[in-house]
Amino acid sequence: MSAQLISTRFKALRDERGLSQVDMARLLGFNERQTVSAIETGARRVTADELVLALDRFGVTLDYFTDPFRLVGEGRFSWRQTGVGAEQLREYEGAAGRWIAAFRTLAPQVGRETLLMRRSLNLARYSRFEDAMLAGERFVAEFDLGDTPATGLAEIMERELGILVLMVDACEGISGAACRLPELDTVLIARREVEGRRHFDLAHELFHILTWDVMPPEHSEEARETGGNRVEQLANNFAAAVLMPAAALEQRGGWGSLGQEELIARLNVVADELRVTSSALRWRLVALGHLKPSVARSLPEAALRNNGREVASSVTPALYSKPFVQVLALAIKEGLVSTRRVAGLLDLAVEDFADLCTTHEVEPPVEL
Repeated sequence: MSAQLISTRFKALRDERGLSQVDMARLLGFNERQTVSAIETGARRVTADELVLALDRFGVTLDYFTDPFRLVGEGRFSWRQTGVGAEQLREYEGAAGRWIAAFRTLAPQVGRETLLMRRSLNLARYSRFEDAMLAGERFVAEFDLGDTPATGLAEIMERELGILVLMVDACEGISGAACRLPELDTVLIARREVEGRRHFDLAHELFHILTWDVMPPEHSEEARETGGNRVEQLANNFAAAVLMPAAALEQRGGWGSLGQEELIARLNVVADELRVTSSALRWRLVALGHLKPSVARSLPEAALRNNGREVASSVTPALYSKPFVQVLALAIKEGLVSTRRVAGLLDLAVEDFADLCTTHEVEPPVEL
């Protein structure tokens, strides 16, 4: 049982209940507030009797304090969502926190250490939108993402930046999220969104991860490719530049000379080539001066929806990610966690976890 874990969750419990340190001391029979402060900072351990008393007084289970596969009082989330209620979001955040906490706990134990240093962007809240676009262009060049960055972005985030990228079955209305922990960054993407939206959300959340310390995002923001507060607008401009490099669009020049029907057809074709949405491409062209805003606004939304198709055409990616599944499979193999607990954590049958391993080309643990 980690003393630091208990200290962190002791404070989290007090914060959850809206109590002061004086209130907490009185409830647990401490003579002074400083005892609570010492516990929360790790300077003093909680005794077994005090822990039992806390369980009784606050109606929580022992797992609340001791289960490493939970995020309690740790991690800050930023969600991209539309119309999701606070309670539903809180419940899903709890589930996502368990996946992230499990990876954080098990990865070092199977030899997958996180990166020693974090990357960051030299941007701030007062930066210009042009600065964010330039940062996106430089990101593509530095990591050699080519003319279609969307196809390699997730791999670069995982391999070069140490960001855990998880494709998830999110509840309706959630499109993506970023999670910040002291030792791990994670991006979650709703895998059943259309391909272009998935890629935009991925690049958008990457911006938040790379700028979190100087401009932390809101806990919940409406998912859209334009608008929002200034941080969201900066994130959108960065994402657009990452996915639609200026050079790639200039190679396909002549945008301003096209009639409406030709322009719509070209937008849909190029959006497919870049693995983005036609709508996002339209506004990227406006930002680069290739289209007038009035022309962009005049285009009928129905003609751009699903890149000109009646039904979206994209392949749904496998659940979670290969690095994530590899860590869980290795942890089972090395006896660090049971198959049943891993399957329960992911809300899968044991047989389904075996299939998930196969899908990601990960050798299933022998016991499966």
